Order: sequence, then structure tokens, then C-alpha cells
Amino acid sequence: MLSIFAVPLLALSAVSASMPTARSTSPVIGTWYAGWHATTGFPLSSISWGKYNTVYYSFAIPTSSVDSLSLDGSNGDLLPQFVSEAHKNGVAAHVGVGGWTGSRWFSSSIATSSNRTAFVKTVVDFADKYKLDGIQIDWEYPAKQGVGCNTVSVDDTSNFLKFLQELRQNAVGAKLTLSAAVSLTPFTDASGHPSADVSGFAKVFDYITLMNYDVWGSWSKHVGPNAPLNDTCASSERQQGSAVSAVKAWTAAGIPVNKIVLGVASYGHSFSVSPSAAFKPGTKDLAPYPVFDASKQPLGDVWDDGTGGIDVCGVKQGPGGTFRFWGLMDGGFLNKEGKPADGIYNRYDECSDTPYVYNETSQVMISYDNPKSFAAKGKFIKEAGLRGFTMWEAGGDHHDMLLDSISKAMGH
Repeated sequence: MLSIFAVPLLALSAVSASMPTARSTSPVIGTWYAGWHATTGFPLSSISWGKYNTVYYSFAIPTSSVDSLSLDGSNGDLLPQFVSEAHKNGVAAHVGVGGWTGSRWFSSSIATSSNRTAFVKTVVDFADKYKLDGIQIDWEYPAKQGVGCNTVSVDDTSNFLKFLQELRQNAVGAKLTLSAAVSLTPFTDASGHPSADVSGFAKVFDYITLMNYDVWGSWSKHVGPNAPLNDTCASSERQQGSAVSAVKAWTAAGIPVNKIVLGVASYGHSFSVSPSAAFKPGTKDLAPYPVFDASKQPLGDVWDDGTGGIDVCGVKQGPGGTFRFWGLMDGGFLNKEGKPADGIYNRYDECSDTPYVYNETSQVMISYDNPKSFAAKGKFIKEAGLRGFTMWEAGGDHHDMLLDSISKAMGH
């Protein structure tokens, strides 16, 4: 992987066991903790507390009332214990606010001056009640529809900045570590395009986290990398976004490189691919970007919702087809060492630094991340001078194989 930034390296020193100070410039070695998985195989005791300095409990959700945040669906009763365990281990306890299905009411919550003031109070009261060190706003996405039933305004991005500025003026908000989980391009402006200048956000956020995953999936026309490190080496039609392009876009718009954290994925997406499409003609070598049958979405691992159910907008959903790293082992695609299992075809794309596996019998192909691709991302973080990484999600790893790989590559 070639370095694309001629910038000084961020010192990625070991993190002290003591509590991080507010507005810290220390590297972020983080992960999201999905509260709903606490009772389905990943309790709080499973978190490798000693290997992180920041963990984000997910999610608190804005409601139709500007005066409340909801923890429904996230085992919210565990939040006090989460904060206690984090602090006991010298880890900063943050809460993610929003998420893909939890962004319906962001726009209306900050649409007016009075709403912004009320929502600031809601957020700081929540942080104060639970003794949080930080809040991460995961609005998916300002001025864009997202899940399908979000409140939306062309003024979302400008209102968002006003809200954050007011939040920073609050005595509690001034001490919180504030961050945002963001898309690969800067916030959408009033014209419907990525903002050319988001430098105002750099003054209120401690950092932003690039959600560099779900770049290709069941919504795409071809099988592609879930979390590509690079795409500048791909043909133009294959350039759907990557860590490299995202860092370039956000820094060009005014976010300092050392205020950018890379979001990484401990899961992959599955596709139904016929052998005639999966292999290069006359070989058993996997072909890049094959077509797939969107009408036959494979089932994912045991955490995948096989029926899909009804989403927050009332729309029936099919199976997600998601495999956590450990799910690839349970599903027979990888062995317990994280290598392709016997009889499983595999390919590593050197452009995007993405591994693929394929079961010819079931005709299932999966784009995922493994220790090699995580090491490449860790090297990129170090060379580019990024702030660190955050993994979605802690429960997706297997014996910390991914976590250890990226941390080692960063020099942490």
C-alpha cells in the first residue's frame, strides 16, 4: 500500500491506564458495543477492555420529542454497568446517538433555535445522568433520506453546526469528547452536494469517524469490497468510495487529518453468485466484481435476521446476509485460524485490500475483512497520520484476531 500523504506521522503511543482527559488528542483505539447483542452471545464481560481506550455503547435514539433519547432495543439497563466497567478499566465511556434506524428525528430536533436549545439540554442531561465521557453523533445522514422515513431539510448541515456550537457552549458539553460517525463524503449542503467547507465542524468535534464499510452490498450491481482501503487503483465505475478517497475528501473540505478516525468492519456481506460468474473463464480463479442474483440473498450467521422483519419505516425487509468474522468460521468459510477452509475458493484483491471467499456448492460469495486487510488499514492509519480506528463491532471479532492485527500495524 503506497502512502498517499506527505504529512508527519501521528505519535501512536501506548494509552495510559488512567482515564483519558476531555478534549484529548490521544490516538483513538475504539470499538462500538451493540447493546442488543449483550444477551445474544456478547455480554459486557466479553469486551477486551485492556486493548481499547474508547468504547461507544450503541445506540441512544432521538425521538419525536426533542426532550428525550431512547435506549429501547439496546438493553439500556446495562448502560450504568457499561460506564462503570469502562471507567474501572481506564477506558472512556461514550454513547453513540442515532444509527441507521435511529436517525429519523435528528432533522426536526435541531430545525429551530428553540429545538436546538432543548435538544442540547436533552443530550447534556443524558451524558450527565450516565457519567459519560463522550457523545458520538451517528446521523445517517444530514440532508439525505437515509433509512427511508427520516425527517429531512436542506438546512440540516447548517443547523447541525449551530446545534454543535451551542452544545459546546454548555458547561457539560464543553467537557465532553464530541465525535461523529460520518459517510465517506462531507455532509450534504443546501444544494444537495457534498459540502466544500466543513472547517466549522473541526472546531466543535474532537474527531470524526469515517464509516468505511457497506460500500458494496446487496444494493449494488456487482460483488464488491465491503470496506475498501483504496479505490484510486480501480476503474472509474468501481470507485464507490474507500478510506483513501474519504480522507482526501474530508481533508480537502477542512477537517485536519489528525481529527479523522477510520471506521473498520468486523463483518462482511454475502452474495448469491453462480459458478459461471464466480470464476474466470476456464479456471477456478475467482473473478473480480462478478454479477450476483439479488433475488436470492443468502442467509448470514446466527446474528443475521433471517426473516428481515419490518423496519422502523414499516417496510418489510429480507435477510441481511451479514457474516461476522466468527460467523465465517461457524459457516465453514474460514477455519479457526482465520484462513479459507478446505474446499473454499478465495481471492485477495490487492487494490482494495479485500479478501473474498466462495463456496461453489452453496454458490455463496462473501466480501469481508481479515487480519491481513486489517493490518493494511493499520499501516495506512499510521502513515497517513490519522487519529486511530473504531471497529464495528466488538462482538464481530474472533479472539481479537482483527483487533490485534490493526493495533500492531499501527504500532500500538
